[in-house]
Amino acid sequence: MASELCKTISVARLEKHKNLFLNYRNLHHFPLELLKDEGLQYLERLYMKRNSLTTLVQYYITLQKIVYKSIGSLVKLQCLDLSDNALEIVCPEIGRLRALRHLRLANNQLQFLPPEVGDLKELQTLDISTNRLLTLPERLHMCLSLQYLTVDRNRLWYVPRHLCQLPSLNELSMAGNRLAFLPLDLGRSRELQYVYVDNNINLKGLPSYLYNKVIGCSGCGAPIQVSEVKLLSFSSGPRTVFLPAEVKAIGTEHDHILPLQELAMRSLYHTYHRFLKDLNFLSPISLPRSLLELLHCPLGHCHRCSEPMFTIVYPKLFPLRETPMAGLHQGRTTVSFVAYCCSTQCLQTFDLLS
Repeated sequence: MASELCKTISVARLEKHKNLFLNYRNLHHFPLELLKDEGLQYLERLYMKRNSLTTLVQYYITLQKIVYKSIGSLVKLQCLDLSDNALEIVCPEIGRLRALRHLRLANNQLQFLPPEVGDLKELQTLDISTNRLLTLPERLHMCLSLQYLTVDRNRLWYVPRHLCQLPSLNELSMAGNRLAFLPLDLGRSRELQYVYVDNNINLKGLPSYLYNKVIGCSGCGAPIQVSEVKLLSFSSGPRTVFLPAEVKAIGTEHDHILPLQELAMRSLYHTYHRFLKDLNFLSPISLPRSLLELLHCPLGHCHRCSEPMFTIVYPKLFPLRETPMAGLHQGRTTVSFVAYCCSTQCLQTFDLLS
């Protein structure tokens, strides 16, 4: 098997192949032969499905210069398929594959992705389904070309709100996780048309931005004790919906005065974002880092007027069964749409069906 593998890689190197198929070879380690000499810089697609790989960094520890040079030399690699292995770690050098368009890591044992994934500016498809991920790297929003993101069957309880900034994302699938809430701005982008969150049993509210999208939410909305989740929640009749962890306060139609901190944050945002168009004028010295980060990426934008929100939201509930979409799900879910507004005025005038 080893000699056959070496021959396959050698031929690919000599003939400057663009495609290399190393599927179903019972590989336990990333082949060292891929890291030797030159010739593989013409490689565009590398397939290593259905092996027994546990890491891509074994040789990085012992042969740092070789791995660093080799990964950097695969400048034309566009597709990397490492599905159906036993990967526990993806090395940070993955971010050096700047031409990569399709990355498939499904059916492994990954618990996290390195932040360097955010350096893949050409990445269009990322499939990390059926792993052990608890969350996603916030820098993933820097993958400006990302169109298809699949994170089904992981252990996600939290989705970074920064993902709502992905300008090209068309399809997002997070079915079979542990989500209890979604980012307030999810669906605000016109590009995002397909969102699948089926079988997140604790998820009981969808942002109203998703109302006109194609959504999958079967198996969501099962009963849960409030004490089981340390999140803010609000109720409307018998329905209780959890809010993202960053939300500090919930406003009602009787709260006509905004908290001072919220007023200050909105004033700073409009001053620096709209007029100077540069938030880098502010430093951690002039403002706490947590608030500075909020200015760069607000909790969300009002579903009525698009005003940014930073600490408080005014939610309004629309049970799915009371909308025209109810027939599509035929009783397989009990979720509601939630409009997140910036003030009592927007709360009172928002209409999901208008």
